[in-house]
Amino acid sequence: MLRVSMKTIFLLTAAFFLTMSTLATAADAPYRHVVLFKFKDSATPEQVQSIEKAFAELATKIDTVKAFEWGTNVSPEGLNDGFTHCFFVGFADKAGLEVYLPHAEHQAFVAKLKSILDKVCVVDYVASK
Repeated sequence: MLRVSMKTIFLLTAAFFLTMSTLATAADAPYRHVVLFKFKDSATPEQVQSIEKAFAELATKIDTVKAFEWGTNVSPEGLNDGFTHCFFVGFADKAGLEVYLPHAEHQAFVAKLKSILDKVCVVDYVASK
């Protein structure tokens, strides 16, 4: 016969609920989508400016986007590997990204971008403090 003390039952129950609350928090945590672009040498300044504008407009066209900012590389370290543009897109949770990626506006943006893009790097993460 297995004997389990009340203390053990309490500790196991507490551990279970702590684990479940952590999992729920991670699923609902702010989700970040970071995109780096390296444009082809043949891309004109006008084409690049058009992409900058179009990317910024996505934030107003797709409701799940909760934050957006972007900038060009100004690091003195020289470690950018040719990437010149960084775009940050914030979502309330991963579900927001899952709406964003297949969205028709995002897909149209990607189609416009492809002809002048040399390389892209994308990093998604769940925000924690």
